[in-house]
Amino acid sequence: MEKIDLKKQYKAFYSAKAEPKIVEVPELKYIAFDGKGNPGSKDFEEAMGVLYGLAYTIKFMCKADDRDFTVMPLEGTWWSENIDDFVNGNKDNWKWTVMIAVPEFVTEELFEKGRASLSAKKDVPQLERGYLSNFNDGLAAQLMHIGPYSEETENIQKLHRFVEEQGYKLVKKHREIYISSPQRTAPEKLKTIIRHPIEKIS
Repeated sequence: MEKIDLKKQYKAFYSAKAEPKIVEVPELKYIAFDGKGNPGSKDFEEAMGVLYGLAYTIKFMCKADDRDFTVMPLEGTWWSENIDDFVNGNKDNWKWTVMIAVPEFVTEELFEKGRASLSAKKDVPQLERGYLSNFNDGLAAQLMHIGPYSEETENIQKLHRFVEEQGYKLVKKHREIYISSPQRTAPEKLKTIIRHPIEKIS
């Protein structure tokens, strides 16, 4: 039975170096959940339960049908109506969409069967807020941040300077790809890809 690993298939977008690089990211399909507020909030914790619950439920449903895939790293897009909320760390005002990429063969029908199966097995708060959607960063700049999430600011600024120096501007939403699991990795060794879609300044 073939096992699809999107992390290997799209290696250029799930690996990065300390120095910024421009990439062209293809459209991918994701299980997603929208929310607002501090990433330490109950809402965010419940989002994790929904995403991973659905991802693994669908994975095992596919295995029973002689298809398999590797559950991908968590990703998140982050934004605020006021950019100062990021600069000043006003996390309660942050908006976010967290997501996990899945193979193209995960259809809406399969997704809803997965939701029904998960719901029948256990009580998953906010399960109805999970959804299946395509996202496309397109042209983007990215780099690898190694260390605690709280120390990303310097690398975010580094990425922004690079974008400006190359004659581009930031568009869409700031994205982070959490290559390391915080439950299994020391904070100083966490690997996070920081990415932002860009477009050429006309």
